[in-house]
Amino acid sequence: MLDINAMATPSPAKSMGDPGITPLSPTHVLKDSEENEPTRHPYVVVVAIDFGTTSSGYAYAFTKEPECIHTMRRWEGGDPGVSNQKTPTTILLSPDRKFHSFGYAARDFYHDLDPTESKQWLYLEKFKMKLHTTANLSIDTDLHAANGKKVKALDIFAYALAFFKEQALKELSDQAGADFDNADVRWVITVPAIWKMPAKQFMREASYKAGLVSRDNPDQLIIALEPEAASIYCRKLRLHQMVDLGNKTALNGYSPTENVGVGMTQAKEHVRRNRQSRTFLVENVIGELWSELTEGDRYVVVDCGGGTVDLTVHQIRMPEGHLKELYKASGGPYGSIGIDYEFEKLLCKIFGQDFIDQFKIKRPAAWVDLMIAFESRKRAAAPDRSNPLNINLPFSFIDYYKKFRGHSVEHALRKSNVDFVKWSSQGMLRMTPDAMNALFKPTIDHIIQHLTELFEKPEVTDIKFLFLVGGFAESPLLQQAVQNMLQGRSRIIIPHDVGLTILKGAVLFGLDPSIIKVRRSPLTYGVGVLNRFIEGKHPPEKMLVKEGTCWCTDVFDTFISTDQSVALGETVKRSYTPAKPSQQVIVIHVYCSEKESVSFITDPGVRKCGTLKLDVSGTESPAARREIQTLMQFGDTEIRAMAVDVATSRSVKASIDFLSQ
Repeated sequence: MLDINAMATPSPAKSMGDPGITPLSPTHVLKDSEENEPTRHPYVVVVAIDFGTTSSGYAYAFTKEPECIHTMRRWEGGDPGVSNQKTPTTILLSPDRKFHSFGYAARDFYHDLDPTESKQWLYLEKFKMKLHTTANLSIDTDLHAANGKKVKALDIFAYALAFFKEQALKELSDQAGADFDNADVRWVITVPAIWKMPAKQFMREASYKAGLVSRDNPDQLIIALEPEAASIYCRKLRLHQMVDLGNKTALNGYSPTENVGVGMTQAKEHVRRNRQSRTFLVENVIGELWSELTEGDRYVVVDCGGGTVDLTVHQIRMPEGHLKELYKASGGPYGSIGIDYEFEKLLCKIFGQDFIDQFKIKRPAAWVDLMIAFESRKRAAAPDRSNPLNINLPFSFIDYYKKFRGHSVEHALRKSNVDFVKWSSQGMLRMTPDAMNALFKPTIDHIIQHLTELFEKPEVTDIKFLFLVGGFAESPLLQQAVQNMLQGRSRIIIPHDVGLTILKGAVLFGLDPSIIKVRRSPLTYGVGVLNRFIEGKHPPEKMLVKEGTCWCTDVFDTFISTDQSVALGETVKRSYTPAKPSQQVIVIHVYCSEKESVSFITDPGVRKCGTLKLDVSGTESPAARREIQTLMQFGDTEIRAMAVDVATSRSVKASIDFLSQ
């Protein structure tokens, strides 16, 4: 436990970020529990947006009827073999860079454009991954449209969020028979748990830009972590709402079967029959599955999306069923788009990288077509499949290839020595099931390797259930691989509407964000300070002599360590003093590291990751030394800071920025 009374004596240590900042008393404080009681929020409705890599959607619930979750209206368009209420995460801007359309509408319009015209339009898809893969993400990060032109990522994300805001408010207004006020909405946006703070802050900035919420009212928007949302929803599952792979039974009155895929097919049929309603009733009590869990039981949520795979380990705390995170979120960029990249690599092998690169830029709409054709076949892949999969090659692909190379696509396939892919007389690529399975292999291997490593951790023993959620969880190949890896160690549970699990859980989280009581810090955070120099303990090159006193520079003052448990509402307290009485703003550099114990900000692996700003203007005080007490919260989905001028008890504007490095 943290010692609440351990008030350190004020030390005249100075932070190196700004030589005039003095950390006085490093103390940890736990808030009184009554302050943690959720206050009744004034919101009428909670709307959650699941902004996915490949598909997106929204759902909502009224605070007066929290057990009814409504998923968004059916979208126009739709793909063969893809049945759910989400829409592709695709966006189209007109040649003058104005928002034109989103989802199926964007895709269909782009597809119908004349090739000469389509070069001018800006079409983007799968762009969410950029936030995960960009090392030094900033407000100015660029994205590339299909025609190769650059656009600001912030604009694209803001356009997409504004689109969802408009759709949701329109649906709510139609229901209410009057204009629905945005001020009555609490918004929730989901992000992968493995995202770093800059990416989470980027989503928040995009929401401000989209007019979802205003900067003056940040609490109107909650950032939810995708696997946490899934976890909250899975607690509510009824037995007929899921497939239990462990028992090889579809738990909805269908007969047990040895085949992974059949249970899912029946489950999909079941979901399709109940699809008309769009309203899902969740148990306001705890679901039937959950009644099998007792105090201290542990389970893992594996969220397999389009872009990332996120693994979260939770433990249940009775009687309220609160959740506690047992191990920091892990995972990586192993989502289903990895299979698309493998397909692209295969095409490059057959037709040549130079041709594919050219074709994507010169015929961007036809390339999108080809990937849509691949998508529907990708969903037909299964471990026991014996007949080949046919993929339609767009006419312009065949035509452009002949112009480019001077010989036919058929000739290229014969010459390419890729055994598993043949040319069928109907103008299709014919892939054997083995060829398709080979495209899945690298991505599934990554996921299995990660799961194997996770299950070897001491914190991850005795796992009762493994919940497989996210769109990619529908893949029988992935299901079988997870089953083979677990060898019966845990029961594998797949909710029926697996692609909507996160969306519904995010609505539940918005209704009660305090449900997850304890999280684990993904990184070690701290600041650089000066400490008194101790011979033999501190390296001599760190010594700084000031007014006859020897100081050690660059000492890392740890706020929180990686994988440390943090309770919701728990704060880390530090006090800082402006160097000069006239100082208006105190700026403190925040450093982070993956390592648990850090001694100096110059240690390998330590990097500057953000800035803490304290705006002390207008709080001049008669006291000789002004003390600004800063409280930082690490137990929520985002890191927060608050500050108070101790002498006057006035609140000081405090902010932590992770984006402008």
